[in-house]
Amino acid sequence: MGRGDGARIVTAVAISALAVAVIWWRRRREWRRSEEERMAEAEAEAEAAGPSAASLCYLELEKKPQNRFKRVLTDNSYNGFQHLKREGGVGEVSMKEHPFEDKITYLLDHPPNLPRFTNRNEHRHLSPSYVWVSTEDQLESLAEILKKEQAFAVDTEQHSLRSFLGFTALMQISTQEHDFLLDTIALHDVMGILRPIFGSYSICKVFHGSDNDILWLQRDFHIYVINLFDTAKACLVLSKPQKSLAYLLENYCGVHTDKTLQREDWRMRPLSLGMVQYARTDAHYLLYIADCLVQELKTISHEFPFHFSTCVDDESDLVREATCRSNSACLQLYSKDTEPSGMESTAASILSRYSNLYECNSRKSHEARELVRRLCIWRDLMARIHDESIKYVLSDQAIFYLGINAPQTEEEICDLIIIAGSSINSADVSPILKSPSHVVKTHMKELCVLIQGLSQSPEDIFRRILQMHLNPNGHCPISIYNYALLLELKVSSALFQKQCGGNPVALVGRKASRELFVQKFSCKAPVYHNCRIFASDGRLLCYSDHRKLEWYLRRGLAKIIENDPLAIMLLFEPKGRPEDEDNVFYIQSKKNMCVGCGEKNHYLRYRIIPSCYRVHFPERLKSHRSHDIVLLCVDCHEIAHAAAEKYKRQVASEFKVPLFVRKVIGSGENESLTVASGLEEVGVSPLQLRTAAMALVRHGPKMPADRREELLKTVKTYFGGREISEQDLETVLLVGMSPRERRRLEKKRGLPIKPCEAMVGRKQMPCIESWNEKLTSSCAKQNAIEQERISICTPEDVESNDLPANDAGIVASSELHHITSSKRSKKVSLLGHGPHGKQVVEHLLKEQGDNGVLQFCQRWRQVFVDAIRPRFLPSGWDIMHRGWREFGEYSVYSSSHRDVDTIKYDSQSS
Repeated sequence: MGRGDGARIVTAVAISALAVAVIWWRRRREWRRSEEERMAEAEAEAEAAGPSAASLCYLELEKKPQNRFKRVLTDNSYNGFQHLKREGGVGEVSMKEHPFEDKITYLLDHPPNLPRFTNRNEHRHLSPSYVWVSTEDQLESLAEILKKEQAFAVDTEQHSLRSFLGFTALMQISTQEHDFLLDTIALHDVMGILRPIFGSYSICKVFHGSDNDILWLQRDFHIYVINLFDTAKACLVLSKPQKSLAYLLENYCGVHTDKTLQREDWRMRPLSLGMVQYARTDAHYLLYIADCLVQELKTISHEFPFHFSTCVDDESDLVREATCRSNSACLQLYSKDTEPSGMESTAASILSRYSNLYECNSRKSHEARELVRRLCIWRDLMARIHDESIKYVLSDQAIFYLGINAPQTEEEICDLIIIAGSSINSADVSPILKSPSHVVKTHMKELCVLIQGLSQSPEDIFRRILQMHLNPNGHCPISIYNYALLLELKVSSALFQKQCGGNPVALVGRKASRELFVQKFSCKAPVYHNCRIFASDGRLLCYSDHRKLEWYLRRGLAKIIENDPLAIMLLFEPKGRPEDEDNVFYIQSKKNMCVGCGEKNHYLRYRIIPSCYRVHFPERLKSHRSHDIVLLCVDCHEIAHAAAEKYKRQVASEFKVPLFVRKVIGSGENESLTVASGLEEVGVSPLQLRTAAMALVRHGPKMPADRREELLKTVKTYFGGREISEQDLETVLLVGMSPRERRRLEKKRGLPIKPCEAMVGRKQMPCIESWNEKLTSSCAKQNAIEQERISICTPEDVESNDLPANDAGIVASSELHHITSSKRSKKVSLLGHGPHGKQVVEHLLKEQGDNGVLQFCQRWRQVFVDAIRPRFLPSGWDIMHRGWREFGEYSVYSSSHRDVDTIKYDSQSS
């Protein structure tokens, strides 16, 4: 590289640095000018109000449209959203039950015949005329017009930047003849006039991508959509390469749209010509597009009359499939956060995203994390109080800059926020987004105190900030959005304790336990990748995750045919097709959300068929089957688990197979263990036995004589009533322990317990020290004993009375089922379900064969549906699903391979 090239590079760098400096200087000058203007207005207002007037928040100077709403269905507090209560309803309003679930369920069972959306063979061109609806009388006239329609198209425009939860700023409705633009800001309090129209069976509402619109209409107006046709859902059924409205407009109508207008400030009145054109376009062509899609669905259904749908039992076609999917979306319910959670994960996300772009001082990494966490909490609280989005209050980049630099003055805070704002791509910044925001300017002193007070308790700092707002002469005005929040001191206190580095062990109560459970056990990544696998003839075989596709690709068994989302085509002919096996469930995409209530923020896998049964199913009934594994949120998971445990007890009673191991009994001289599942008159509970032995070992001489004798009696029961020794107590401590439990027990050997002697019967025994010395050898001995034999006493053996007794009066095992410790036979846990699941499955296979197991699965699915009442199950999920499959010649589960494995195992055993 020559000197000229080096000079040019230096010049380019200098020009770039100069440009950044100019931008920063201009933004700082603009902020200074706006700050001076605001201060001048505030001082003039304060002088007019009197000398005792408090300093004004920017909300006193800037009147936001939503502050004129007289009726707000959801505020910024942590109170749950109250859904509409139908007339004649009984009891309180539920947050998880749809008020019109019965109507929507009826439509799913009896799909309606779709009307002809338009009578024209070509789309209606966009004319200059449209109807602007902004008064109550106009809205009532529109309702009368819509009552006479068989179908109409709907779209909405939202505003979320200057509102914490967002609100509907405009609604577009199009019929075959007219376009209507509804000013939902002016009509916010009377939009309920349209509620009967949207809830009518006889009128079809056409949306595109209705999932969000359905929730927004519930949130703002208590409007619930019934009888819906979603053109995006139709695109999925038709396997269109894209499902966006822009794609449909271009392909069916030859219309191009500028989607950047979607980010405009839809609160603006009057709307610009470009915004009006954009808003009308989204709804104007929708009826024609829907009609074209329906015709395609009918054509394909006639050419390929496969049984695609799961909504009805006979003569199903793709039109009904699209209708079912559309109406299933109507069962969604809007919900809002009822707990102050998520700040910890938000702070971690900010640090991980930006730490790779900027060098951080490792010595201050802990302080940076703490400061970022506090700033996230402050931002969330300020956004709720002022009804602003968190993005508007303080950007993630600004939080990161403040966290790693910890500025100490208001000047430094302002400079860092301006620099962070200049680093954001201008294409991603809304024209109404200020940096610093009005919230930061108004509360600059509080922000400075928060950053400087790292050594102070964050709870104390936030309490002082909150009290400033609770004061009658508080800094910020009370509104319908923050009134409930500011009065919920207990909730706010919980926020500080949970998010400001408190000790999780100290958090008590149901909410704290739930939050910890979510953080520890919920899925940390999407479960469904919805990658597709096609056969060589182009037919869809299934949806799968990345790992399965990579498995085929590594072995050269498939080729990539699409990258986003990933799709492959197999280079060989697979054994069977999903539709041939009546398994359409596996050719449907799945959403990463709770199938019960639709929660998307956290979820975990739930097995509808409990593992204690399914693990013993034959491979042909369980291999590669995901039908009975669904996603549930924590709340729904708890309900489903409780119902499953209750039903397990019914199964135990029905099959007369005890659910838990009730009693354990010593087996005489060989000291092996016998499980007396059905004996109530002999033996002792395993947990009670080990608890008694541990108490005697640790606190024997300190106990009252009566209590010591009671515990000794418990241990003696296990050994048939004979006197016990030190070795007996060591043996008892290991009864039924898994290897993990034994490792945990070994760690407890170092507990600071004073040497003592315990009187057991007539013998003296050293307490903890002697036991510690011999624990290792005892563990080894006990392992050897359990590897030899663990005998199971079945209820049938007890009833037959064929059990001989040894000299000590202890029940022995004769002709009982033996469980070895080989790799092919897992040990039975004496403290768990034990042999219950295996015996139930063996009974079903013996008496009824595979059909018995399949019917058993159907019973469990019914239990799940009755408990959860799931609204978001994947299309194709069915209670009567028969998960039976055949294996190909080369499968490890084929009959020939299993026979070979059985011969090898038998020869090794002999």
